[in-house]
Amino acid sequence: MENIALIESFSEFKDDKLIDRVTLMAILEDVLRSALKRKYGDDDNFDIIINPDKGDLEIWRNRIVVADGEVEDPNQEIELSEAQKIEPDFEVGEDVAEEVKLIDLGRRSILALRQNLIAKIHEHDNTNIYKQFKDLEGEIYTAEVHHIRHKAIILLDDEGNEIILPKDRQIPSDFFRKGENVRGIIENVDLKGNKPTIIMSRTSPVFLEKLFEQEIPEVFDGLITIKKVVRIPGEKAKVAVDSYDDRIDPVGACVGMKGSRIHGIVRELGNENIDVINYTNNLQLFITRALSPARVTSMKIDEDTKRVEVILKPEEVSKAIGRGGHNIRLAGQLTGYEIDVFREGAEEDVELREFSDEIEGWIIEELSKAGLDTAKSILELEVDDLVKRTDLEEETILDVIRILKEEFEE
Repeated sequence: MENIALIESFSEFKDDKLIDRVTLMAILEDVLRSALKRKYGDDDNFDIIINPDKGDLEIWRNRIVVADGEVEDPNQEIELSEAQKIEPDFEVGEDVAEEVKLIDLGRRSILALRQNLIAKIHEHDNTNIYKQFKDLEGEIYTAEVHHIRHKAIILLDDEGNEIILPKDRQIPSDFFRKGENVRGIIENVDLKGNKPTIIMSRTSPVFLEKLFEQEIPEVFDGLITIKKVVRIPGEKAKVAVDSYDDRIDPVGACVGMKGSRIHGIVRELGNENIDVINYTNNLQLFITRALSPARVTSMKIDEDTKRVEVILKPEEVSKAIGRGGHNIRLAGQLTGYEIDVFREGAEEDVELREFSDEIEGWIIEELSKAGLDTAKSILELEVDDLVKRTDLEEETILDVIRILKEEFEE
């Protein structure tokens, strides 16, 4: 009966789909051998026989018979008189196999055995879960909201695996209730200690790319290639697409009739505004398309500094910059070029960085993020509009306007 606790532990896991019978038996033998080493100092001379179906477990200790008083290693050798108590006709030099009962290891050892067995099996399961999700990195996954915390949402999949959706990987407009299904990509999987940490993201550009693969058959089939995706999650995204088949209009195929194909993706991303753009190797044309819906008059590209000066008609400037500077920022990320916008006929304009002695660098940087790189681009806008487009206080804006006006009044 002393074997029953350990065998019951074994039986609890033997039908676990993540672990095969051979592996499970190897784990049990490993646990037993560790206990034998602690008790006897070595386990080389022990045979372990396990039959989980019947609940049988046998441990046999093999020793060599030596003359009485000549035992040097009690674990490897047995005195003749002791051996003959097992079998009367044993002689010196023969091998003796003696069964060891678990009770011989002590009650505390039996309890430790059971705990060790459970720990080893959990460790094996965690390794398998890690490998399973590591293979899923960059793929869309669905799980259910289990617990909502301040900094993260804890999700559980159908197998009970815990997945973390951190606050900074959630789209700003995301709002989930307990029991609701959530889609995202498996962004990162790590082993912390023996426990896998699985991070989901809904803000990654890869999530948008994978949604295109799921929702648009031509992308899934490889007829349309997604060249690059850039996003400001929940606000705006730009997706450059290409097709090697001239008969396919990649933008039209992705958007669908009246936006029918892309509508589901937009809804999944909290009504994120998605611009789908035809990719081209012609850099000037690609930058022009990236700045859509603005119409570019002309541009000057500096490939060494990765900067481009774009000339626009005054009425097109706000379109190029976009709300909060989103359009110009994404166009720059998509093309890999820093884009400076200039108004047509604004030869007397002055670049904002020329005022670095009077305006702090972080303020210039904040204005530049909104596409406001020149003095006139700021002076031509209302104060309220400038506050909306940037994260700057009204007092700071007014100070900047005062400095710029003084320059042009001189």
